[in-house]
Amino acid sequence: MTETISLGGGAFEAYLARPTLATGARPQGAIVLIHEIWGLVPHITGIADRLATEGYLVIAPDILSRIGVRPQIGLELNAIMTSPDERVRTEGQPRLREAFAPMRAPEYAEWAIAALVDCVDFLAEQPGINGRIGVMGFCFGGTYSFALAAADARIRVAVPFYGSPPDLSLVPRITATVRAFYGENDTSLMESLPGVTAAMQSAGIDFSSRVYEGAGHAFFNDTNPIAYREDAATDAWARVLAILGENLAAD
Repeated sequence: MTETISLGGGAFEAYLARPTLATGARPQGAIVLIHEIWGLVPHITGIADRLATEGYLVIAPDILSRIGVRPQIGLELNAIMTSPDERVRTEGQPRLREAFAPMRAPEYAEWAIAALVDCVDFLAEQPGINGRIGVMGFCFGGTYSFALAAADARIRVAVPFYGSPPDLSLVPRITATVRAFYGENDTSLMESLPGVTAAMQSAGIDFSSRVYEGAGHAFFNDTNPIAYREDAATDAWARVLAILGENLAAD
């Protein structure tokens, strides 16, 4: 069952996917699912639905509409970025820069993290969850998966896919298990991964990463014909389910 809810005093909406459970059964756990830079588009709600089918209660907040990147606009921007026509991609760059400029403001990051904590608050109140909460995100959402894990100790497991590396000064605040997924051709992330790994190890965090040979950024996104790698995505999904099952199992 799915629905759209308002949180943060009506400041943002979220897609909520509930598992279908037998009478008396509990969800496998709860997950905050954070979208890519394109916003809360069908690719992300589809992942929420897949997780709900596996028994998880999933909330996928729309935290880019606040700066004007509503889902329809996100789809348009994504179409520009993934166009096979180089001219379309080049001519679309000014629109992309203008659309995403506001999210670089520190005030936006502060608001976004507070909104994600609101999502954790909501999940924590749901029947049968009992603190079994994780976060999973892609690209922009991968970055904010690290950030939420640092901001809220209630997060048991964080599963970031690509995205920028976390602020290393915040790493010691993370108490969650962290399992990260990358493509080896995602050059900037590959360059930063050794430093991230060292910081995680130094802080005593249970961290590991999976790097897929021949894959790049957004390899999990099956709506992106340029980046999608079915073999990597299939393997990653199986691993995600195992990770969530291990870390969000009933106490």
